[in-house]
Amino acid sequence: MLAFLRTAFAPLNLAALLAIGGIGLSLRWLPGEMRSGAFTLLIAYTCCLLLATFPQRRRWAQNAALLLMPLLALAAIAVAPRMGTAQILLVVWAAVVVMAWPPLVVLAAIVAADLAAFGVLRHAGHSNPVITTILYASFQGFAALTSHYARSAEEARDRLARTNADLLATRALLADAARDGERLRVARELHDVAGHKLTALRLNLRALQAAAPSPQLQLAEQLSAELLGDIRGVVHALRDAGGLDIDTALRALAAPYPRPALRLSIDEGVVVEDPALAEAVLRTVQEALTNAARHGHAATLDVRLRRDGTWLWVEIEDDGRASLPLREGHGLTGMRERIDARGGRLRIARGSRGGVRIEAGVPA
Repeated sequence: MLAFLRTAFAPLNLAALLAIGGIGLSLRWLPGEMRSGAFTLLIAYTCCLLLATFPQRRRWAQNAALLLMPLLALAAIAVAPRMGTAQILLVVWAAVVVMAWPPLVVLAAIVAADLAAFGVLRHAGHSNPVITTILYASFQGFAALTSHYARSAEEARDRLARTNADLLATRALLADAARDGERLRVARELHDVAGHKLTALRLNLRALQAAAPSPQLQLAEQLSAELLGDIRGVVHALRDAGGLDIDTALRALAAPYPRPALRLSIDEGVVVEDPALAEAVLRTVQEALTNAARHGHAATLDVRLRRDGTWLWVEIEDDGRASLPLREGHGLTGMRERIDARGGRLRIARGSRGGVRIEAGVPA
């Protein structure tokens, strides 16, 4: 219900519904026997509009709705050819269809619809069907171009948001890698410099204690031994700092997507220390997010990282609608090439919830 309301009150749909409401008000001047038929056509047209723009619709259902809309509009024009308001339905359709079909297909469809509208007006004995058709065709062109540029702006905004998220995720990995490098440098310095000198100091104290025993020398030798043990503990802790923060990087990557929502699960003991491996995991999840949002219209994307011996597995599944047979485009092909380059394995199939399931394993 919430998804339906979001669709109905989206800016484009709201403007279309207001226009349809205005057309409905104009139908009150029709004779009673024509009015009911015109209202039926208007309701059917509204249902097709909402079906065509519903985010979780199937592709064939969207195309069927977009094909029915001009037919219903032409039928409404035939019912009231002299009123001049039913032609607005073709203007609304032009604004909607340009969001779903390629430009050349849209142009051919609009020309065909206008020619059909001209034929309906001429058959009904309209006084000037040519001027009326040209006038509404110009409105259709304006509506289609406005929708086209609005769609282009939305796509540019989405690309910018994805690029920004990509940069944030990469920056998080780079910052972790830099911190790991600094920790290793400090660990080496402590081990090579402080550890070496403390070992020499302890040996000298032990020699002095053997030559001239005293409680003070014994205490100093004991303290040096404890300090050397503490430094070794610090060095060990710095070298085992826990790897890269892959959790933060993946969540930053999914942040700009309103849908699907990322549900991330990282098994205990999964540590990613190699930046190149982290990058491969990041790009695999990124491509899955893009496909689930663009093609599958998924609401959620489950991502799990687990270890199986010396292999790291990334399991991804969405709850969208996977079209069969599954075809690998450039994104999935690039994912497979990236995994193969690391000597890994990739499986892509339909998941248990109807979406796409991806299992990628790499030696780690």
